[in-house]
Amino acid sequence: MLNLGLDILGLARFQFGMTTVFHFFFVPFSIGLAFVVAVMETLYAAKGDEDYKKMAQFWGKMFLYSFAVGVVTGIIQEFQFGMNWSEYSRFMGDIFGAPLAIEALAAFFLESTFIGMWMFTWDRFNKWVHTLFIWLVMFGSSLSALWILAANSFMQNPLGYIINSKTGHVQMVSFGKVIGNPQLWNEFPHVIFGAFVTASFVIAGCCAWRLLKKDHVAFYRKSLNVALVIGLIFSVGSIASGDMQSRYLINNQPMKFAAMEGLYKNSTNKGEWSAIAGFDNKQHKTTWSVDVPYVLNLLSYHKTTGTVKGMNTINKEMHAKYDKKFGSDMNYYVPTKTLFWSFRIMSGAGALFALLAIVGLIFNRKKSQAIMKQRWFLYILGLCLWLPFIVNTAGWFITEFGRYPWIVYGLLTIADAVSPNVSVASLLTTNIVYFLMFAGMGVVMIVLCHRVLKAGPDDELTDGYASSDTDLDPYSKGAFNHD
Repeated sequence: MLNLGLDILGLARFQFGMTTVFHFFFVPFSIGLAFVVAVMETLYAAKGDEDYKKMAQFWGKMFLYSFAVGVVTGIIQEFQFGMNWSEYSRFMGDIFGAPLAIEALAAFFLESTFIGMWMFTWDRFNKWVHTLFIWLVMFGSSLSALWILAANSFMQNPLGYIINSKTGHVQMVSFGKVIGNPQLWNEFPHVIFGAFVTASFVIAGCCAWRLLKKDHVAFYRKSLNVALVIGLIFSVGSIASGDMQSRYLINNQPMKFAAMEGLYKNSTNKGEWSAIAGFDNKQHKTTWSVDVPYVLNLLSYHKTTGTVKGMNTINKEMHAKYDKKFGSDMNYYVPTKTLFWSFRIMSGAGALFALLAIVGLIFNRKKSQAIMKQRWFLYILGLCLWLPFIVNTAGWFITEFGRYPWIVYGLLTIADAVSPNVSVASLLTTNIVYFLMFAGMGVVMIVLCHRVLKAGPDDELTDGYASSDTDLDPYSKGAFNHD
């Protein structure tokens, strides 16, 4: 049989990575859309302006599509813990089980219940009560993210546990330390703010394409304003929370931070920051770079002095710390090129989003027609509707690749976590099936959202996701009269 050089560990990692990336396309989008729609409906409840109601209903359709796809991919992801990563599940079950159970029984039930009430009860409740439903959906979605990130944060920075002497597995001894993990509270704001930015710029991009066609100009300009205000606020918030998280990594995960900055050698007090660089990962050295003095120190310590350890130094320290348990043949270097460029994509996009929001709000002033004349800007904004998904993926690459070779930092390696009873054939088959399924779901999602945009805000299904007002109320007494 043809030897393709495939192995169980590589295929299992690829499958979980593929599922996670696709799932993470829709999770931030759903959370962010819930927030933006909630803001729009709140403006309707406060001002009584029917345009905001129409906006909430219209953009709410995309939220419902993304929510559905996110749920499906999340279920597939959870099954993989048992199928491909059973050793990890055994090792982490006592820790991982509690946050996942709370996420399912509390947060997911909350959002699932109130998303139904929000969908089908337009004009059946007081507008403030109905607005509360979408805020509860948004709160439930954010709470889901919190519990998932609590589990992930333990994998990044294990706290509140002991190693059971009989099983060799981790055992929770302090739930408070698990949910009070500093990693969680540095990671959570950045993820949530990123979700709000994602939704706001997807909406802004959609508005830009429709404005280029001069379609429902007043509606899309109003939607654009809401999206750009939210986008500006949370772009700044994402930059600030990202800075906070990056500085936390200097001591908590120094190898990840050094790779993000492309440092193989220790930095000097001059703090030269590599804007772009090339690397020889086999020789563990930087081959060329374009450096800016003192910027590294400003980013790392918010001052012009200081030094940062390089990956070569950190590798030696980790060997000294872990060789006794894991052996001297371990490789503690992370994928430098992936982390270095992912960090620049993420941080550069954050600044770009803030700039686009400022320029867009200036062009889209209430009494100005500048936005309709600056077609070049609408094209840029339209193309940028895809950028948040690239940025979110880059951020997740940094989080997960930067933990290598650990699946639970300092406790369990990725190689030791894979299931012992899976085969190359089964993994290759499911990789192909999942890829085709995810690609198909992505195409369906894009087609449905395009249909929503093409139909426009006056489409009959926008009005309450129900039949027309002339139809019989299914809850009236007459609905049960069969005479």
